[in-house]
Amino acid sequence: MEFRVGNGYDVHLLAEGLPLWLGGIRIEHTKGCVAHSDGDVLIHALCDALLGALAMGDIGKHFPDTSAEFKGIDSKILLERTYSMVKERGYKLVNADCTLLLQRPKVAPYINLMRETLASVMGVEVGRVSVKATTTEGAGFVGREEGVAVYATVLLQG
Repeated sequence: MEFRVGNGYDVHLLAEGLPLWLGGIRIEHTKGCVAHSDGDVLIHALCDALLGALAMGDIGKHFPDTSAEFKGIDSKILLERTYSMVKERGYKLVNADCTLLLQRPKVAPYINLMRETLASVMGVEVGRVSVKATTTEGAGFVGREEGVAVYATVLLQG
């Protein structure tokens, strides 16, 4: 039995009039993420953590933003494909811990749905997926509502 830890981080700028996707669900807000895909920064960081745990590169290596195939793609599809690669290598998720940095909107009412959605996409128990959210108390690009960032850590067992 072997354990592997992965760390992921992603940032997206926010812009008026775009849809806001976080943790696989759409959240009503005046701004959304600027991105080649649907811009789900939480899923992107989680994919990077999963890939990093097995030294498989990053999300851009597997799903490049220069490819028309991934233009506007639902990031849940990227997570499903990423977790399939993890399982193909004989590993499974022990747990994932994701921290969302976002000034507005408040996402506490959506956290459980995000956890359920992410767990469902990966086919794991919801208790294996943690999502937390915090603001930056008005500091930096997150605090100025210019962008959103996510840190993700995973533990895999093979």
